[in-house]
Amino acid sequence: MVPQVITKITALEAVAAANLFLRDHLPDRYCAGDPTYAQASRTWLVPVLISYLHIGPLGQVGEIIVNGNSEAIISHTPLDEMRSQGRALYEQHREAIEAAFLQARNA
Repeated sequence: MVPQVITKITALEAVAAANLFLRDHLPDRYCAGDPTYAQASRTWLVPVLISYLHIGPLGQVGEIIVNGNSEAIISHTPLDEMRSQGRALYEQHREAIEAAFLQARNA
């Protein structure tokens, strides 16, 4: 029987730590998604999503790894790579994003 490892921080705390990191380094369109716990490394793997108001998440642009025993950020996808992936997703969905903003403005 494999012993169960109990983390000191919850999934919600891991998401909060990732969102604080994102707030300090990227525009507000970037947010943390639902984390997965990696038992072997005792870390939370938190996907980074790009999301637009009135549209929702467009896709994953990176990942942040949070220590399972603290809220420390262990590593993350390079910021330039996340920005580049975000721009690509924006371009892919540009028409829907602009239409949603126009509709919300005219409502």
